[in-house]
Amino acid sequence: MASILKVDTIQDQSGNNIINENANTVTIGKAGDTVNVVGTLQNGGTNFLQGITEADQWRLTADITTNTNPISANLERVDNTGAGYLGTGMSVSSGIWTFPSTGLWKIELYATGIVGAGAIDVQTIIHIRTYISASAVDVASAFIGSNEDYDSASTTFLYNVTDTSTHQLTFRTASMVNSTVRGATDVNETHFNFIRLGDSV
Repeated sequence: MASILKVDTIQDQSGNNIINENANTVTIGKAGDTVNVVGTLQNGGTNFLQGITEADQWRLTADITTNTNPISANLERVDNTGAGYLGTGMSVSSGIWTFPSTGLWKIELYATGIVGAGAIDVQTIIHIRTYISASAVDVASAFIGSNEDYDSASTTFLYNVTDTSTHQLTFRTASMVNSTVRGATDVNETHFNFIRLGDSV
């Protein structure tokens, strides 16, 4: 036979409220408590979104002076004092980036470069290129186009990664004429941010 316990408040042995119901509001714990949910927390039968569980930052460690597709060398996770990353982090092999988990990912590209003399009106372009089942598409571009001067550019893309084995990513440079995309081992000149915003949509 099923039993029903009817109370408004459950307290611990010190008289602190553990669970309290008042005016249709249920309060669990008290100020300063840590509430540990074992299992899956749901809202109306639907799991809560996990939120940001992955955040990673990488950079280019040496200059690029030619068209490169994909950028596959001189890449490192940012390792300056105080740097860190959340979760498993990204992996890269032969310039192909693999995500540690599915989800909606924000990809940020920040590029620094210089276009040399004689390259007026010529733009160096750094592309974010997605790969879905080996099909490559340029989805966002950063343009560096100042003549004989340093320039910077940035772009972002929200990538709906539904399968980590088929949804991958590369970066490439194009339209480089007497120009340089800057890289360094101790400072973020050209760098890439990868942030998982939530579950796949």
